[in-house]
Amino acid sequence: MNGALSLEAVSLQELVSQAELLTRVDRKYLLSGQAARKILESTGDGMRVLEIAGKREFAYDSVYFDTPDHLSYRLTAQRRRRRFKLRTRSYLDTGTTFLELKTKSGRGATVKQRIAHSPDNRARLTREGRAHMGSLLQGQGHDPRLIDRLHPSLVSRYHRTTLLLPDGSRATVDTHLAWSDGTHRGVSLPHHVIIESKSAGPPSRLDLALWRAGHRPSGMSKFGTGTAALHPELPSNKWARTLRGPFSTARTAPTTPISIATGTESNNK
Repeated sequence: MNGALSLEAVSLQELVSQAELLTRVDRKYLLSGQAARKILESTGDGMRVLEIAGKREFAYDSVYFDTPDHLSYRLTAQRRRRRFKLRTRSYLDTGTTFLELKTKSGRGATVKQRIAHSPDNRARLTREGRAHMGSLLQGQGHDPRLIDRLHPSLVSRYHRTTLLLPDGSRATVDTHLAWSDGTHRGVSLPHHVIIESKSAGPPSRLDLALWRAGHRPSGMSKFGTGTAALHPELPSNKWARTLRGPFSTARTAPTTPISIATGTESNNK
């Protein structure tokens, strides 16, 4: 999107107190930056934007972990009830990193559990991280030895703006979308935006505005579509429409490799 929206600011403390929503229903929409801006401007009354130290847009870096045979990806692509995604998420502007496990509850809500993680180990699982996340995976019915098979498989980078809606829901707007497999392969969508609404259940005012404009939740997953775009040999029916649409014209270009293929455990704690 070109230019910043004219919205009042909200602090991180107030955002968390009003809409932390660690257990929530997410709805994702992939649309052009121009269309996104038009919809956000039309629904901006009472909407506020997260502002930290004068900044309203923040750079994110996520490293996803998967098995050599892409188990996590396949569970997601096949809509399995016990699917999971394990990643580190780094907030590049603040230099903080978390290790996060995302699962689905029995009612279909997203459940995110996370612990602090060393930024230096963002592409590795430390012993503490392995033990903690292995226990959580076992609690979801997975073999606890699965944690030993996970290795970094995908890097997702983007810039995020976070919005607080008057109804207590919130939304994120992701731009500068780019993916890499950690080698020299990468793909980007410089002219598209991902809007993700996050509510306790019912659709938010922003969801309704998007629906009226003809945009429906895409079921898009940065992990899923990024992996599918870089690994066309994998099954990708779940995201076929997205891959045929925006990703069919995505920019594919060499990227600077990062060390995500050197194992999963670090001697650092």
